[in-house]
Amino acid sequence: MLLIVIAFLGGVLTILSPCILPVVPFVFARTDQPFATGRLPLLIGLALTFALVTGVGIAGLNGAAQLSHYGRWVSLALFGVFGASLLFPALSARLSRPFFGIGNRVATLSQTRGTRFQIGSALLLGIATGLLWAPCAGPILGLILTGAALHGASWKTAAALTAYACGAASSLAVVSGLGKQALDRLKHSLGVGERVRRVMGALVLLSVTAIGFGFDTRALAYVPAASTTGVESRPVGLLGTRHVQNADSVQSIQKPHIERVSLKSPSSLPVEGRLPSLDGAQGWINSAPLTSDALRGKVTVVNFWTYSCINCLRTLPYLKTWSDRYHNDGLMVVGVHTPEFAFEHDPSNVKRAVSDLGVRYPVAIDNDYRIWQAFGNQYWPAFYIVDAQGRIRYHHFGEGGYAEAEKVIQQLLAESGHAMQTRDMPPIQGAGAQAAADNADIGSGETYVGYQQARGFASPEDLRPDNVAAYTVPSKLPLNSWALGGKWIVGGEAAVLDDAHGRIAYRFHARDLHLVLGPGVDGKPVHFRVTIDGAPPGDAHGADVAADGSGVVTSARLYQLVRQTDAVRDRTFTIEFLDPGVQAFSFTFG
Repeated sequence: MLLIVIAFLGGVLTILSPCILPVVPFVFARTDQPFATGRLPLLIGLALTFALVTGVGIAGLNGAAQLSHYGRWVSLALFGVFGASLLFPALSARLSRPFFGIGNRVATLSQTRGTRFQIGSALLLGIATGLLWAPCAGPILGLILTGAALHGASWKTAAALTAYACGAASSLAVVSGLGKQALDRLKHSLGVGERVRRVMGALVLLSVTAIGFGFDTRALAYVPAASTTGVESRPVGLLGTRHVQNADSVQSIQKPHIERVSLKSPSSLPVEGRLPSLDGAQGWINSAPLTSDALRGKVTVVNFWTYSCINCLRTLPYLKTWSDRYHNDGLMVVGVHTPEFAFEHDPSNVKRAVSDLGVRYPVAIDNDYRIWQAFGNQYWPAFYIVDAQGRIRYHHFGEGGYAEAEKVIQQLLAESGHAMQTRDMPPIQGAGAQAAADNADIGSGETYVGYQQARGFASPEDLRPDNVAAYTVPSKLPLNSWALGGKWIVGGEAAVLDDAHGRIAYRFHARDLHLVLGPGVDGKPVHFRVTIDGAPPGDAHGADVAADGSGVVTSARLYQLVRQTDAVRDRTFTIEFLDPGVQAFSFTFG
């Protein structure tokens, strides 16, 4: 029950998120309608459609993605007709094209056939709005999706999703009500009701155009990276430490930065399911192909990771140490490399990264997400601990909780008949990018450079997706904002430098700064120079930078560019690329 209440609160808080903006015009276009018959059905349709489509997706039903994709375009068409009918009612009445005629009848049924059709048309528009809405997956929504991924779809999942959507609809209802009061006053005082209706129609058409061409996503790149995450984290805390708390969202895939710790003691570990098939791997590194049956009799840690993810890299020292410590006792660590960026789909890149990172245990190349989907996983990093009978007994998302996980390993090894001798265990520490983060003083979060997920873009020029454009870095950057300098092609996933001496600047607050970079398509190395507050980094240089700020991009991976030794404060990072062609993907911090 508490989860449902908190899910509702999380939905209410989405009104503070920029992700709600694309659907606001569609809700406001109905502010002139009565609440019970004109606005309430729309909000009900929005909530139920979101819950249904999201529930279908997490249940893993075939066609869920197609339903969302095609439904989105159908919704845009419907709203295009609706907006045109508001803007040009006389024109819409004369059009005889079948589709437009149907849409026009939907928009005018409430005027010609009474309350029942008015409610039906509002509900239909609400369903269309629900198909367009893609809320930010913050801590609360991530918690719901995680529970479904682990335990399967259930009435609890459906109730939580519905509560979340109803919370968002409630916020929109309040805002819509305030809008109706303002509209009524405007009509009464100025007598401009017809003009207001036409303006609303124009806004709906503009919104349809913006969403259809992806302008809404691109515009969000200029919104500061701050979100409702901090606010949402407070109600999540009411559930105790049993659940996941996320700092960043990647659509339905998350990178949790704050640990999940189970309340279960090692002596009462639950059985969470059976070890799924590993047959979906495209290939294997450090091992012949492994199967679930071949792992029977061993305690197995299955780790989902991707080699450019900083959170994944910081878990590697523990996984590598566990593999070394307990291999002779019957432990098998299996890495499942499931890529995020396009370059991580290249098996040769993965093999090189596995070698460079010192990973010696088996790694499955899960380019098609088949193993990921078999586990119902939603997170990088994530690991599942399986007992010798092939039963999943423990799982963990994100960083942290290593001491508890090691105790689980020891217990399951003891249960399988291996005598675990008490011995002193030296502390596990990573170096470079694999070193633990300074979680007490991180004020900056993961930031994507590609326009599909970019936030906090601060160059004065308009972002021109997929085109060569010249950008400049402003003299001052707000905290957690970034800017480009020089000629760049900003794509959906990355920005590519079109000419030499291009720059990226970021105002950040953290001990470490990392940037995922890749050379040009020709593979030629790209030299760069880093400054912090306009000066060479000196002792604050990262593992991939010299004290004078010089470095070189030789392969597509994560580069640690800043590691401060002094007190953390707001700093301005700038990287200048001396050669063209570099690809910049995302910033992360530690």
